[in-house]
Amino acid sequence: MFRNVLGKTFRFLGYTVQYGCIAHCAFEYLGGIVVCSGPSMEPTIQNSDIVFSENLSRHLYCIRKGDIVIVKSPNDPKSNICKRVIGLEGDKVCTSNPSDFLKSHSYVPKGHVWLEGDNLRNSTDSRCYGPVPYGLIRGRICFKVSLMLS
Repeated sequence: MFRNVLGKTFRFLGYTVQYGCIAHCAFEYLGGIVVCSGPSMEPTIQNSDIVFSENLSRHLYCIRKGDIVIVKSPNDPKSNICKRVIGLEGDKVCTSNPSDFLKSHSYVPKGHVWLEGDNLRNSTDSRCYGPVPYGLIRGRICFKVSLMLS
């Protein structure tokens, strides 16, 4: 009796570990669902929009200019941010705000990307914290889920 219960317990634990590993690999390498918050990506992504993020692009170094990415925040590593890739390493980017009369430019260093929100007047992005290390990219937005509520 005790041996039977012990066997079932270990079998259950084995399956739990297996499925846990599969789930980890799926979320780490394939992607996941993300709820975006804040106004920085408006009008492209509205507050509380649901998007699907795929993670293979970051592992294969396939991130391109114009992609919208989910990134660990350089200011708060516990949170993620959603921004558009404006420049890749070696690109010349405008580092000033849209309202600045004199424009300043800089080059994106090796291993970094330049990120900006689509809502330039209401976005904390690379213009504030500088180039972002490529390693902080968590995934690339594939599509936005449109919920039709009536």
